[in-house]
Amino acid sequence: MTPPISEPARIMLVDDHPMLRRGLADLLAMEDDLQPVAQAGSGEEAIQIATSIEPELDLILLDLNMPGLNGIETTKALRTAGVDAKIIIFSVSDEHSDVVEALREGADGYLLKDMEPEEIVLQIRAAAQGKTALSPELTHILASAIKGRLEPASQPVDLTRREKDVLELIAKGQSNKLIARNLEISEGTVKVHVKRVLHKLGLRSRTEAAIWALEHDLAKSI
Repeated sequence: MTPPISEPARIMLVDDHPMLRRGLADLLAMEDDLQPVAQAGSGEEAIQIATSIEPELDLILLDLNMPGLNGIETTKALRTAGVDAKIIIFSVSDEHSDVVEALREGADGYLLKDMEPEEIVLQIRAAAQGKTALSPELTHILASAIKGRLEPASQPVDLTRREKDVLELIAKGQSNKLIARNLEISEGTVKVHVKRVLHKLGLRSRTEAAIWALEHDLAKSI
């Protein structure tokens, strides 16, 4: 069981169904370490809110199928806007293409809406701690997708010392904010290093980069 985190994780709920948002907010508010701080009914609204409160936001639980921008498009826009909060897709779809695309566009996890409430809480708590939140029945999809993506990057990659430091901390699930604090550099500098690491490895998301680091025992070599 994942233990409670030390400080409440500040969470935004994004779904076009008000009743679902309210139910999730009530569920999370019962936990001392999970704090719903904002809600949005569309991708467009989520982007507006997230970019305005981003320093006070730790995690976004984001519906996949919404009118206007869907969850994947919203995820991409949030990452492009520099939002560093964890993003967890919350969906009824277990389609391989949806799961893979969401993770490649920068999502940190993918949960199915038919999960038991207790499991949803555990997965969200795990995500807040830097782990990948994924419904158990979807793990085989992630494994096969990552295996395919890692093949081009299995050749020697010329990462600088600092890039290796950043990649090691990504593998530990740390946000850009925490990486900046640990390495005593600016958050903007961290973002530049992350982009360079992803480009050099031929990967598209932090999740893929983290798995690449673990697959290549990078954490042990630094």
